[in-house]
Amino acid sequence: MARLRAPGGCPWDREQTFDSIKPFTLEETYEVLDAIDRRDWRDLAEELGDFLLQAVFYAQMAGEQDLFSIGDALDAINAKLIRRHPHVFGDRTAEAASDVLKIWGEAKAAEKAEKGKTDGLLDSIPRALPALVEAQQVTSRAARVGFDWQDAGQVIEKLHEELAEFGEAQKREAPAEMEDELGDLLFVLVNLARFVKVDPEQALRRTNAKFRRRFGYIERKLAERGKKFEDSNIEEMEALWQEAKG
Repeated sequence: MARLRAPGGCPWDREQTFDSIKPFTLEETYEVLDAIDRRDWRDLAEELGDFLLQAVFYAQMAGEQDLFSIGDALDAINAKLIRRHPHVFGDRTAEAASDVLKIWGEAKAAEKAEKGKTDGLLDSIPRALPALVEAQQVTSRAARVGFDWQDAGQVIEKLHEELAEFGEAQKREAPAEMEDELGDLLFVLVNLARFVKVDPEQALRRTNAKFRRRFGYIERKLAERGKKFEDSNIEEMEALWQEAKG
């Protein structure tokens, strides 16, 4: 990367900045997730290489500006892992994952206090996160301090309540209210996923993949019949959808 960024190196690489590389970082992250979903380990190895390149790229640009080196970044994560795992590297004990989360939270709070930071509990969660991921993080963090339902049953009751409120907004044909209530519905679903220990992002990705497979089946079967979508109807497509499910 140093060679690519140096005079006489690659014109494209030399033009890049921290901001211009961000979209590629997001793209590579999702390509890693896709390879994992497909259980394509050879592809995952390649995608992880691309993913690691993002860190190398940022570190190289930072080094050129005398901000920090990749060694500084690695030292920082090593120190953080040791500091936040006193049950492994120190004298604390943790019997369950919940104990680890508690210790991790205490360590983060201590780090903030040491740096003189007085941010609110949710302030450190980036607002630029995808909405689903942000909802996961803000609800999980609030739950750690006791702001939470008692069980999944209560969350399901809330889900029905929000669904009814959405229905009322729909009857009033109020777009802004419908958007607000639909957001509440999605937010409650994220909480339900947390209670039943399901990753909502992964659950939705699996459903997306399932829809792709079944819709592709409909498309292929119509083609075998010499048809396109516009030559078919919902009844025929629904019958093929049920075939795909079977």
